[in-house]
Amino acid sequence: MNIAVLTGAGISAESGLKTFRDSNGLWEGHDVMEVATPEGFARNPELVLEFYNQRRRQLLTITPNAAHSALAQLEEQHTVNIITQNVDDLHERAGSKNVLHLHGELLKIRSSRNVKDIKYWNKDIVVGDICEKGHQWRPHIVWFGEAVPAMDNAIAIVEKADVVIIVGTSMQVYPAAGLMEYAPEHAKLYFVDPNPSLDSNSRLTVIAEKASSGVEKVIKMIGDRNQ
Repeated sequence: MNIAVLTGAGISAESGLKTFRDSNGLWEGHDVMEVATPEGFARNPELVLEFYNQRRRQLLTITPNAAHSALAQLEEQHTVNIITQNVDDLHERAGSKNVLHLHGELLKIRSSRNVKDIKYWNKDIVVGDICEKGHQWRPHIVWFGEAVPAMDNAIAIVEKADVVIIVGTSMQVYPAAGLMEYAPEHAKLYFVDPNPSLDSNSRLTVIAEKASSGVEKVIKMIGDRNQ
C-alpha cells in the first residue's frame, strides 16, 4: 500500500518542541514579518539568526515521540512517504527513510545568494559566517513570501497514495493545505488533531486526539481494512 503522511507542528509538540506562533500570531514575541521573511532578514540579520539559533538549540535537546516512531515502523509493511511542514529532523531520527521537508530544515544552512548552496549545520549562525563565495549563510528555511520548491514533489506523492494521513496540522496554511485535493478518488483520508478544523465524511476519518494516540489508531484502522 502506498501511504502519504502530511505532518505539522502538532506532531513535534509532543516531543516538547515549541510551536512558536501563539494565539495572537506572534512567534516568541516577534512579528512573523520580522523573523520569517527575506525583508526581515535584510533589515535585521542578527535578530533573525538568533531567532533560529534558539530554535536549533532547542531541537538538539529533544527526541522523537511515539507518533514519529509509529510512522517509521509503518515502513516495514507499506511504502510510506512523509511530507512535513516541520523544519525539525525528528522523523529522520525516528527512522523514517522518505521525508520531504516543505518548509526547509533547521539543521541546514544555505547561501543568501545561491539557493542550491546548502550544507548541514548544527551550531549557531552569526553575521560573518559566509560561504566560499563570500555570501552570508542563512537558515535553510522557506520564509513567508518565498516559493515552496518541494511542492511539486509533494503533489506527486499524494497523487499516487492509497491512504493519506494528516497529523498535527491545521490544514489552514497554503499551499500545504491544498495537498489533500490531489489524493486519488479511491484514497482513504485520515486526519489526526486534538482540535480538528475538518469534519468526518464518507472519505475522511477525523480522530480528535493528540498525535501519538491518534496515529496508533489510524495504523490499526489501516491494518483492519487490509484483513
